[in-house]
Amino acid sequence: MSWEHDLFALFDDLEGQAAAAWEADREAELADRARTEYGAVTLASRLMASRGHEVSLDVPHLGRVEGRLARVGEGWCLLSGAAQDWIVPLRAVTAVRGASGRSVPELAWSPVDRLGLRAALRRLADAEARCLLHLADGTRHEAYVVRVGADFLEVRDSAGTTLLVPYAGLVAVQSRDD
Repeated sequence: MSWEHDLFALFDDLEGQAAAAWEADREAELADRARTEYGAVTLASRLMASRGHEVSLDVPHLGRVEGRLARVGEGWCLLSGAAQDWIVPLRAVTAVRGASGRSVPELAWSPVDRLGLRAALRRLADAEARCLLHLADGTRHEAYVVRVGADFLEVRDSAGTTLLVPYAGLVAVQSRDD
């Protein structure tokens, strides 16, 4: 009976080694899948999970802009601060602090959340809102949003001068009280 006991002990040992090897392979595969899937997570999806939270955005020529993340759309976000709101194109954001560790995939966004920067800027034009435009070269223009084109914004300053601002040159739009 001793040889049977040794044989079963050998089989148990081999089975344990096989289970350990399978578990190690499975953990490596899961880690690889997690890395691959995280590669599809966008900044916008992380910000979407952060709506309603206090965050700060680092933006060129402005530094840190802080407030409650009120909206996130395709390529932009709306940050509500104590004194004003900020519309910031995501391509202009250099860093985010305070974001949720979660993400909301674009497939789960509502149709309203899928609206682009143009939609947010059109609301400013409809309201004839006075804004401070912060541009990529560091300049600022206080103006009223008049019209919104396919790839540019038309604004009018207090002197009546019309200025066309390409979206590519826009870093942030800051609300101004009248």
